[in-house]
Amino acid sequence: MRKKIIAANWKMNMTVAETVSYLESFRTNVEAVNGVEIVIAPPFTAIAKLSELLGGSQKISLGAQNMYFEMSGAFTGEISPAMLRELFVRFVILGHSERRQIFGETDALINKKVHTALACGLKPIVCVGETLEERDAGRETEILTTQLRGSLAGVPADKISSIVVAYEPVWAIGTGRNATPEQAQDAHAHVRKVLAEISDADTANKVRIQYGGSVKPANASVLLSQPDIDGALVGGASLEAHGFSEIVKAAVGK
Repeated sequence: MRKKIIAANWKMNMTVAETVSYLESFRTNVEAVNGVEIVIAPPFTAIAKLSELLGGSQKISLGAQNMYFEMSGAFTGEISPAMLRELFVRFVILGHSERRQIFGETDALINKKVHTALACGLKPIVCVGETLEERDAGRETEILTTQLRGSLAGVPADKISSIVVAYEPVWAIGTGRNATPEQAQDAHAHVRKVLAEISDADTANKVRIQYGGSVKPANASVLLSQPDIDGALVGGASLEAHGFSEIVKAAVGK
């Protein structure tokens, strides 16, 4: 059985002071929670403080929202995997829809980042998902297949099993249209099918696939009950400690 993984992506939110206050409240709320892997990915400015506060916590892992594929050099504004490892970061989000759409990241670039992250002992959370235009054109499976094959090109099967995939239905984020649990499950099942084609069925069955389409306390339980949904990548709803803890609790026993 795949262990559920619930990750908070704070995006460009939360100061260091806000991070301190948040963690104090959140830790209290999830103190009795077991059997769920929890990841918090703060902005880069709060990673060091959060790492200090977590102090090797076995319950909450530290994540990063992005990284570059080089270890060092003249890459103004970028963060290397070595810098993240020094701060005890374990997970890194790669290929988020905002990185793809706003910053023009391609599957080829994301693939370089995936290889470097794995080589440095970081666990990638690789994001894939179709836009509203692509969904309305009936191209969702084509897009997911292309993104997965491109982002994971050349990754051996024994490494694929350590990767987390996050399905983000971009068309259901801020558009007024919501993905049903059945639509989410269908997309996750297709992701697992492609993973089996890239590697093998046994490997694909080990990969945890998160759902990242506006997960909230109100819809978390039904989404996490779907057979191929192994967790959630939570954006806005993760910025409030109580609400995020309720999403974590919804994963218990699923």
